[in-house]
Order: sequence, then structure tokens, then C-alpha cells
Amino acid sequence: MAMTIAVVADLLPWLLGPFGWAFLDEVIDVVAAVLLARTIGFHWLLLPSFVVELVPVVDMLPTWTACVAAVVALRKRKEVPIIDI
Repeated sequence: MAMTIAVVADLLPWLLGPFGWAFLDEVIDVVAAVLLARTIGFHWLLLPSFVVELVPVVDMLPTWTACVAAVVALRKRKEVPIIDI
């Protein structure tokens, strides 16, 4: 579910065009941040992703998708038990 939210949040600015609509890109990012925090729980990686999305040209990168992938990978990494022999 979180990956779907992230992909949609990253694709919508592309559909709006490079100039976007007045503040609609920012609204999409705020909604994405709230939905992702509710879906996967708060993670510190959400904050830099949100800040990067506010930068005009950089916001065209798939930062939400990369953030969710990183959070999922980090959480899966913590779940793997370490076996000492």
C-alpha cells in the first residue's frame, strides 16, 4: 500500500507537467507524507524526502518511492536474526 502511495505521489507531478500547478505539487507532497506516515509509521527518512520534494526541479525525482523502498529494506534488515556459532 505504501509503495502505491509513493509511486502515485511521484507520478502526479509528471502528469501536471514541469511547471505544475500553483502549490498543487506541495499539496500532493503533504498528503503523501501524511499517508505514508500512517501506512508505514513515522520514519526519519520521511523528513528529508519531504524537504527534497519542496525543491522545484529536484521534486521530479522519485524520492517518495526511493524513501519507501529504503524504509522497507531497513525494516526487513532488522527482522533477520543474527546467529552466532
